[in-house]
Amino acid sequence: MTRYARTRRVYFVEEPLFEDRRDPGVSIDSHDGLWVVVPRLPLGTTPQQAIRAQRAILDQMILTQGITRFVLWYYTPLALKFSDHLHPEAVVYDCMDELSAFKNAPAELTALEQVLMRRADVVFTGGHSLYDAKKSQHANIHAMPSSVDMAHFASARTLTGEPADQQGIAHPRLGFFGVLDERLDIPLLTGIAAQRPGWQLVMIGPVVKIDPADLPRLPNIHYLGAKRYEELPQYIAGWDVALLLFARNEATRFISPTKTPEYLAAGKPVVSTSIRDVVKPYGERDLVRIADAVPDFVRACEAALSEPPEPRRVRADVFLRGTSWDRTWAKTAALLDAVVTKPDAPRANAAPSADFGLGA
Repeated sequence: MTRYARTRRVYFVEEPLFEDRRDPGVSIDSHDGLWVVVPRLPLGTTPQQAIRAQRAILDQMILTQGITRFVLWYYTPLALKFSDHLHPEAVVYDCMDELSAFKNAPAELTALEQVLMRRADVVFTGGHSLYDAKKSQHANIHAMPSSVDMAHFASARTLTGEPADQQGIAHPRLGFFGVLDERLDIPLLTGIAAQRPGWQLVMIGPVVKIDPADLPRLPNIHYLGAKRYEELPQYIAGWDVALLLFARNEATRFISPTKTPEYLAAGKPVVSTSIRDVVKPYGERDLVRIADAVPDFVRACEAALSEPPEPRRVRADVFLRGTSWDRTWAKTAALLDAVVTKPDAPRANAAPSADFGLGA
């Protein structure tokens, strides 16, 4: 989205915050060239009231910001509930995950996705396995696997300073960053820590949708909480091995973890469970070791700890040359331009005027 913001206005509409206030409101702030829109609703607002309020906030924003011609770019079908009355130049569905398989997913999500698939002019999927699952549902659908900000994460190769909360943790350090939710393989994490008490397992990320009490509390597991994107290279720089500790369940069936190329760009050996979009291409190209059972995963980590790093880094760098957000943005921009209505051929119900993008 920051790349789109170089040539057009981009408004990224967040989920609402519920606050101690009398009336609905909104904050619109600029971050890295994006306009981040956050509806702010009173505590006690019912779901139906929330939809009406978000719809009114969106309509008012379009009016006050002077928005006339626009694209609606959806990351979740749930956003249809407050935006389905709008008349965009084009509709993009960026299907990053099989959201209906996630814990506590709303029952209406599948039906709303079917509606969004019918309305969308172009669909992107977050990986090849998700593309294979969705390709029969749309005529203009394209796989857009995770890319990497190479310079950002490669900085981990030369950073020497340690974050304060990681500085006192002994080596070897095996690290993971990401949301700690139902996709985390808790028995695997427990088993690794129990079998190798001398290894220090660093877990970075917020705990979401699971009870924090369910996480193992062994002395060599360190939960450091959520960190900003800008901070991640500082943490991974101090790791000896980077981990992908995903369970194999419905929520992980179609994931394409962005952290895989990020770990590799940071120059770290990587060990992962057999997530399909990690096995192919990373496992098949000998860039990531793959294991599932605790003994196999421990052996893979031991091999990663003892390997000479340079041959793997060279292979990873060659692979990552073809993977960047610039390339992904260019591909999506070309596909979007192909479906956006031209001024001399307006789409039905579309309002002709200036061009910009909206992420919902």
